[in-house]
Amino acid sequence: MFEFTIHDRDPKSQARTGSFQTPHGIIETPCFMPCGTKGTVKSFMPHELKEMGCQIMLSNTYHLMLRPSSELVAKMGGLHKWIQWDRPILTDSGGFQVFSLGHMSKIKDEGVTFNSHINGSKYLLTPERAIKIQEELGADIIMAFDECAPADADERYTRGAMERTHQWFSRCIESKTRSDQALFPIIQGGTFPELRKASAAFLTSFDTPGIALGGVAVGEGKEEMWRAVETVMPFLPDGKPHYLMGVGDPADVVKAVMYGMDMFDCVLPTRLARHATFWDETGRRISMTRAAFIDDPAPLIASCTCACCKNFSRSYLRHLMIEREILGARLLSIHNLHFLLELMRQIRQAIKEDRLHTIYERFHSQSH
Repeated sequence: MFEFTIHDRDPKSQARTGSFQTPHGIIETPCFMPCGTKGTVKSFMPHELKEMGCQIMLSNTYHLMLRPSSELVAKMGGLHKWIQWDRPILTDSGGFQVFSLGHMSKIKDEGVTFNSHINGSKYLLTPERAIKIQEELGADIIMAFDECAPADADERYTRGAMERTHQWFSRCIESKTRSDQALFPIIQGGTFPELRKASAAFLTSFDTPGIALGGVAVGEGKEEMWRAVETVMPFLPDGKPHYLMGVGDPADVVKAVMYGMDMFDCVLPTRLARHATFWDETGRRISMTRAAFIDDPAPLIASCTCACCKNFSRSYLRHLMIEREILGARLLSIHNLHFLLELMRQIRQAIKEDRLHTIYERFHSQSH
């Protein structure tokens, strides 16, 4: 179980296609994982996700532990049964959300004490507790509990967070009891190359089914993000899937694939849609409320085969967003998620056919 097989390699970059076996099916990589934060990819039925080509979704430990609780999900038969999704699921450890609470959380070597953003109740989240929650949820891939240092943290603070992440990973391994879940460690180190190298070297010394790069796309700027990717790539085992956390902008995904990244997640497709924004052919963000769309009969993208583009005009979609109709956000969500999942399919096909550079040029042209 959890075998990763590489099928094709791009001769001009580090990109590759592969397949990762899980208890709920095979994941073809590179892949994008929509965020079903609270057990739902916002506004989508499970069968709609499947029809779009969604292979795996992500759910969030922090939100599900607070409400309804991992115990209740376990009582209902586990996350797959509860949400009626029979394909793979990845759960994050809750660490990123806890540290995002800022002053509402206190970090110690034992774990993190924080107050719920819902009702202020006090919680203690430790590596052991994070693993127990994820075992109760029952995802195929679970993430180690890590400390994600703020993007502007200094070297001393970031080093401490990295060292805690390493200690916590050892505790995650010790507390893990289920053999049908793949545990991925998360490389930290912030914007400091030497810390990134140290974290990558330490965590890749463990024989894990895959490995993730965290602490990127957290406000550090694109240049710093790519430097972190470049720094750690030489350390990552070739025969394991590489997961770049929190990245979902189309141009970034294409570039990251060329660095050798295999898995991605992000809230962007649905978040942009809720803010009246869609992706055009080259991945640019276009506001649906532009006056130019008032009487525009064209679809968002003429060549797009999503249910939104096949049926509705820019004029109607603009009207829905201006009137704050629920259907508007749902239709833009359908388009954005379809666009990204279709891009991943195109990337896999392009790698097989030695033409990934053509997709890169589409998203990284001078005029983009």
